[in-house]
Amino acid sequence: MSENNLLQMGQTQNALGRVEIAPEVIEVIAGIAASEVDGVASMRGNFAAGVVEKLGKKNHGKGVRVELAEDSIKVDVYCFMKFGVSIPTVAQKVQDNIRQALKNMTALELDEVNIHIVGVQFDTPKQEGETIEPI
Repeated sequence: MSENNLLQMGQTQNALGRVEIAPEVIEVIAGIAASEVDGVASMRGNFAAGVVEKLGKKNHGKGVRVELAEDSIKVDVYCFMKFGVSIPTVAQKVQDNIRQALKNMTALELDEVNIHIVGVQFDTPKQEGETIEPI
């Protein structure tokens, strides 16, 4: 690995040069892969990320932390689950989806994908006067 925290692809440099991947790229890929899984309500973010999203800019890396060591890559995902889902089943699907997405897009093998459930999101009750549209 280089000194500036970029992940180098492969052991050798090819004829055109080398390929490096920033940890932020891994965060974005993992964030999108996690939010695609049915049963994940949202990813955990901080106040600033919430304000930025309200202004229209989506932060796909929120709720994901990547730790690069000399010979390992660890990903921690912090998410809210929907009420009523099987948390172990959904967490396993999130792990599988992240691992597969990163392998397909970057050819990187992860050592750990840790899922942290930080909350459960309940369905919001209908306000009085709201009507349900027929299908």
